[in-house]
Amino acid sequence: MAHSEGIVPPTVRFYGWNPPALSIGYFQSISEVDFTALQSKHIGFVRRPTGGRAVLHDQELTYSIVVSESHPDLPSSVNESYRVLAMGLLEGFRNLGLSAEMITLGTEAEQKRHESPGSAACFDAPSWYELVVEGRKVTGSAQTRQKGVVLQHGAILLDLDVDLLFSVLYFSSVKLRERLKSAFRERAVSIRQLAGRTVSFEEAEMAFRSGFEAGLGVRLLPGELTEREKQLAAELVRTKYGTADWNEKR
Repeated sequence: MAHSEGIVPPTVRFYGWNPPALSIGYFQSISEVDFTALQSKHIGFVRRPTGGRAVLHDQELTYSIVVSESHPDLPSSVNESYRVLAMGLLEGFRNLGLSAEMITLGTEAEQKRHESPGSAACFDAPSWYELVVEGRKVTGSAQTRQKGVVLQHGAILLDLDVDLLFSVLYFSSVKLRERLKSAFRERAVSIRQLAGRTVSFEEAEMAFRSGFEAGLGVRLLPGELTEREKQLAAELVRTKYGTADWNEKR
């Protein structure tokens, strides 16, 4: 909103979550969430304004990009804009010594190779121009467009607790939970698993900041939230994202 009002320039943000929280996609049903488990584990909950499936925001670097739809370097189509913005992610992984590749789902064979086993969790199948390393999904992104502005955000997994994720999702049987959990482990991976070491939030932020600069051909300047943005954030929590009407709407 602040960008659409001309208050701030195109912006890339990196942030983390404290305490951890489960977010579900805009169209996802809350029937897929085990709220009793969330409460017992002191994990927050929110519905995203973008699509996709459940993400446990815990040991990750989260990024968001806000840019005008009319920006000359941003393609008008959703898929092509994903491709352009994913170049920043690609370079970020390279900065960490990881060989990521973009997924295109243009052929039936590619679609079949990456099709989802059907769990409520994100990261079990990549979308167009998302990134995989050794065939496994390492980041999940989603995009929405409002008031002439593109918001793309996503989770970059520093580490991954699959048991915790699946413990806060609802399944009709233990057998189904274990089957989908096993399939998920084969399709999702964290930076720690790939690098064979712990990558700190600060190291990852530095890698992806320079990655976005190289991949998008821009220079990122440090900044702080304006007073208008802080006011908007508080207002949105109070009237939208912190309300049952929004979070439990489906």
